[in-house]
Amino acid sequence: MSTQTFTYTGTFELESGRKLQGIEVGYNTYGTLNKNRDNVVWVCHALTANSDVFDWWKGLFGPEDHFNPDEHFIICANVLGSPYGTVNPLSNNPATGQPYFLAFPEYTIRDIVKAHQLLANHLGIDKIEILLGGSLGGQQALEWSIIEQDRIKNLILIATNANHSPWGIAFNESQRLAISADRTFQAGSIDGGAKGLKAARSIALLSYRNYKTYGITQQEDSDEIPESFKAASYQNYQGQKLVNRFNAYSYWFLSKAMDSHNVGRGRGGVDKALGLVKARTLVIGIKSDVLFPIEEQQYLFRHIPKSAFAELDSFYGHDGFLIETEDLTKVITSFLKTDVKGKIIELQKIA
Repeated sequence: MSTQTFTYTGTFELESGRKLQGIEVGYNTYGTLNKNRDNVVWVCHALTANSDVFDWWKGLFGPEDHFNPDEHFIICANVLGSPYGTVNPLSNNPATGQPYFLAFPEYTIRDIVKAHQLLANHLGIDKIEILLGGSLGGQQALEWSIIEQDRIKNLILIATNANHSPWGIAFNESQRLAISADRTFQAGSIDGGAKGLKAARSIALLSYRNYKTYGITQQEDSDEIPESFKAASYQNYQGQKLVNRFNAYSYWFLSKAMDSHNVGRGRGGVDKALGLVKARTLVIGIKSDVLFPIEEQQYLFRHIPKSAFAELDSFYGHDGFLIETEDLTKVITSFLKTDVKGKIIELQKIA
């Protein structure tokens, strides 16, 4: 499935007041909009993913999966700053004719949502039957459900939060410190900051998994090994893997966008903002998640009016939302069959 491009030729004003003169948004669609126009499933992707949800969320999205193109019209769009088809720091700056690099304007989760609202309008999508996302994707989905309360019917928030925590911001800042320590990051070249990005990804991995995950998957087979450990090799491999498909500038700005997430900003506080959500909402937390601890999802559950909660006991930590697709399918199916009438309910825990 090839990525399509939506071009907005007007002035795109960011929450900060800065402006982009026209933007492009890369997106993928699967399936067909039905006659009643009530089969739209909109996916908001996480930090370094892309709009090809059939590629990175297999088991939940695909021809034979719960969300399939025979039943649903599935849409996933690249976020602002992503290098996969949407305007980003490596795009040409109209003012200079050269890539933006660090001159790209900082943006927020709300700006990402604003771009996707424009795409939805362009596609003639007045109602979204199901809006879902995990991590940064969940942050977008939650913001959208507050900004356009009547457009979203069902909301599914996975391993996400109402505002990014000091803990999460500290992880992101540590990654940015690693990137900025790479002198090439300031050089203004396409591959600038590559070594720093590799180190940043290594830091991030520690928050995506946990002690138990590493203890089992990276355990040595022998007590006699003094160096060249599996865990070290794994960190290097995963860091380089991201370098091969991403860039340090997009990562830098996307991490800042994640830090900006706070639904209470300008709305009288977080609790009041969550009370604005009209959509039937399913909140899913992962018991072993150290980056977005399950207390954050329980908070969402307590403060969103028509909400249900489910807990996944995953071995994989935060990354469990991408891996535990069988359990996700079970709990999402259960939720969609449940009648939520203004009262919070708790779904059975998924062991």
